[in-house]
Amino acid sequence: MSDDVRALDEAELSRRVTEVQARMAPLERELAALRAERDVLLTERRRREREQHRLSRAGIKSAMRDGRFPTVVELVAVEESGSLDAYAYNLKTGGEVRLGFPGARSQSLAFTDGKSMASAGDLAEAHRLYAAGWELGSPGRPGVRVHFPGTRQERLAPAEDVFARPVEGKESANR
Repeated sequence: MSDDVRALDEAELSRRVTEVQARMAPLERELAALRAERDVLLTERRRREREQHRLSRAGIKSAMRDGRFPTVVELVAVEESGSLDAYAYNLKTGGEVRLGFPGARSQSLAFTDGKSMASAGDLAEAHRLYAAGWELGSPGRPGVRVHFPGTRQERLAPAEDVFARPVEGKESANR
């Protein structure tokens, strides 16, 4: 603006504000239409992502029912070496979980002999404890401690309700 607005009287200032608002109105309508168009496209993208997630989860649940993925107990009983991170873990409902406590740097499994507790950070240690007669869980609390990725939500799940599936590109040392 070339002239000093402080020198304008109140009537001229009001007139100019009204004029600028009138020039802005078509742009605001166009911007609102563009935002609405963008929101429709983003809604469709989210719908597709939800559908893809639902289908993926249904496929995982089907594979678990068919016995293509072992439970954590079956994995620990068979695998004598390898990383827990070589597998992705799912509850029988299909939801993905991680082993151990939320915020831990690495996944782990807790074992008990009835009075003592031990933690296994890899499949070799888990297999050794399991072969020695230790059970998954802690004294008086059988099961596998799991948490949902990206949250602080955790729970103790029955070992037969937690399934392991190989992660693409990460193979256990035994394979």
